[in-house]
Amino acid sequence: MTAKAKSSDKQAFVEPKNFEEALERLQTLVDSLEAGEVSLEQSVQAFEEGQKLVAFCQTKLKAAEASLKQLVEQTPGANADEDSV
Repeated sequence: MTAKAKSSDKQAFVEPKNFEEALERLQTLVDSLEAGEVSLEQSVQAFEEGQKLVAFCQTKLKAAEASLKQLVEQTPGANADEDSV
């Protein structure tokens, strides 16, 4: 049985396509929670989804940081302390 085939009201977590989409969804969740537009059960579900989105964003940020660090380390002269130009 797939996540979409479940008969419960609880929606399956759909992993975002990218960091920006995850951040936008997080903002939507925060806005609805702050406005008091959702029931207690919906609030708990929103919190759970938010936790997953935060983890997704942290993973993407760490990967981007590692990639940038690697690029900087590969750049000739990037770590040189010499004043030769």
